[in-house]
Amino acid sequence: MKIVITKPHWQVIALGILAGMRSMSAPAVSSRMLNKRPSRRLNHTPLQTLQSPAAANVLTGIAVGELVGDKLPTAPDRIAPVTLVGRCINGAISGAGIYKAAGGKWYTGAVLGGITAIAATYGSFYLRKAIVKQAHLIDPVVGLIEDTIVLGAGVALVETA
Repeated sequence: MKIVITKPHWQVIALGILAGMRSMSAPAVSSRMLNKRPSRRLNHTPLQTLQSPAAANVLTGIAVGELVGDKLPTAPDRIAPVTLVGRCINGAISGAGIYKAAGGKWYTGAVLGGITAIAATYGSFYLRKAIVKQAHLIDPVVGLIEDTIVLGAGVALVETA
């Protein structure tokens, strides 16, 4: 059975969760979704850029770089204030684009995406720490599992667009 997410609020919540897990995944996925199904509702707005093939490619490249960078010992905790704000912004921008493209108010999508990103940031941070401790795995292994979840969810969202 294939799960299809068609309501924009569910798509925005899913993007917020992705932003909490891997900050650049949400803009990359939302840009791919909007590139696949462009909306005239985004024309003449700053969100129009998300629909372009160039934006989709650049954001995807940055997201792939983040997957690698997350494994480095110098990577900051996702709950550090600067990274938390970035995740919130990425969730908000992604949510605004999807919600506006679907005919809703951009600010509703922005608030929903941003709040979900913050909640998912803390949830995924503490879940990852608990899994590392309980399963006696090294952090990068759990990070790879998390990457797989993010990639799978991202592909599923783009396919349902």
